[in-house]
Amino acid sequence: MPAPRKESLQRIQLGEQAIDYHLRRSTRRSVGLSVDRHGLRVSAPLRTPLRDIEVLLHKHAPWVLEKLSTRQSGQPPFSPCHGTTLPVFGSPLTLAHYPARRARWRFAGTTLELHLPQEEHAPAVLKAALTDAGRKFFRQRLDHYAPQLGLAPPPLRISSARTRWGSCSSRGNISLSWRLTMLSPALIDYIVCHELAHLKEMNHSPRFWSIVEQLCPDWRQLRQALRKQEPLIPDF
Repeated sequence: MPAPRKESLQRIQLGEQAIDYHLRRSTRRSVGLSVDRHGLRVSAPLRTPLRDIEVLLHKHAPWVLEKLSTRQSGQPPFSPCHGTTLPVFGSPLTLAHYPARRARWRFAGTTLELHLPQEEHAPAVLKAALTDAGRKFFRQRLDHYAPQLGLAPPPLRISSARTRWGSCSSRGNISLSWRLTMLSPALIDYIVCHELAHLKEMNHSPRFWSIVEQLCPDWRQLRQALRKQEPLIPDF
């Protein structure tokens, strides 16, 4: 039976701004915040009091307001047309379109070839190419870091999340967004280490961050770099 979920629209005053947000309750263990093209979303456990959620929102108000401002400023939508350059694993990759009977792709040095039955298939084929490349790379990084914590490499799921790079379930499964492929390997490693640390500590306590630091000593600098990089990731 699927986990029960409840959704509602809430409003909170953050500084001088009244912010509407979508609140989703489920059987998850912690509160999560995300900002997408529809605004602020909060995911919370079923029994978390609203006042505790509001305390967390006030604590993270600068982050929330910055994210909302970035989204409202309107980064132009990315169009994967022939000749477009896209960051992939920290290096520029040029897209090249070729007519074909069936959709496929090929990484060829600094070029990603998209073989397309029709031009409008380009976004879907590009997503499939990055998802495939991401699955292989993420699997390698999980296999590299998990033993350093005395853990078996966990199951991996690829998501399409736009604002939540990764997550770790209570069953020990890790989800990573295929969009991570548009970050540098160092930033991907930070996120991988972050999620692996949750297999030891399902919270963000000092002990949790000490585990992250064990795997990724410069996590503080990488976290700051990630926050600056997030708004620049192409959205498609």
